[in-house]
Amino acid sequence: MPNDLWLIDAFTDAAFAGNPAGVCFLKGAMSEQWMQSVANEMNQAETAFLVPRKKDGFDLRWFTPTAEVDLCGHATLASAHFLWAKRKVTPTGTARFHTRSGVLTAARKGKWIVLDFPATPPEACEAPPYLLDAFKAAGSRALKSRFDYMVVLEKPAKLRELKPDFRLLSAIETRGVIVTSPSDEPGVDFLSRFFAPGVGVPEDPVTGSAHCALAPYWAERLGRQTLVGRQVSARGGMVQVELAGERVRLGGKAVTVLKGTIDV
Repeated sequence: MPNDLWLIDAFTDAAFAGNPAGVCFLKGAMSEQWMQSVANEMNQAETAFLVPRKKDGFDLRWFTPTAEVDLCGHATLASAHFLWAKRKVTPTGTARFHTRSGVLTAARKGKWIVLDFPATPPEACEAPPYLLDAFKAAGSRALKSRFDYMVVLEKPAKLRELKPDFRLLSAIETRGVIVTSPSDEPGVDFLSRFFAPGVGVPEDPVTGSAHCALAPYWAERLGRQTLVGRQVSARGGMVQVELAGERVRLGGKAVTVLKGTIDV
């Protein structure tokens, strides 16, 4: 029996922007090998796999083209968008996802979808070999969160112009590297980019889970709990963030680009 397989652009209100994610809604659990094969076929930064539970929401897993990951924001946003589009969650209801990072929720707030994720505050660290060299950022501050390294630049122009050495980045043992700077845009508090060649994603267009580390860093630095971030990749996208203790609320929009089914 065929299963729904959609392509959804997340953290954007316009098609062909933000971060595309595959969303596969399964009627029952499938093997990891099968899901990894589908994710490789989709060739998106992440493909999400949803399985309904008899009670209390949905099981949710995320796969890049080469590996399963523990947390993914944009594919969770895309999954929530799918559930409301298919009327599998009531318009005023809360979507509950059971994941490798615990229970995550999504709720609608006007035209926005708000995700409730665990905060992953970064801590200052000694930069591992190759990290700063990969960005030609000698002397920049380095931090480490649960999943990623973070490099802080002070000039937005340098962030936008980065051309990383992916050979060096691939040698670093980490899910990915967040690079961030203050914003030079009105209404935006900080800028970022995200690179993860080690899991098959050279540059991710908009990375919700990275904002679980960006939110506590910039909240402390700017003295505010509610902020707006822009990821300045080629596609780009906006993320509203609110630090709430050990949780981060991520706000974004999503647009369906393709609707299909998988028969394999």
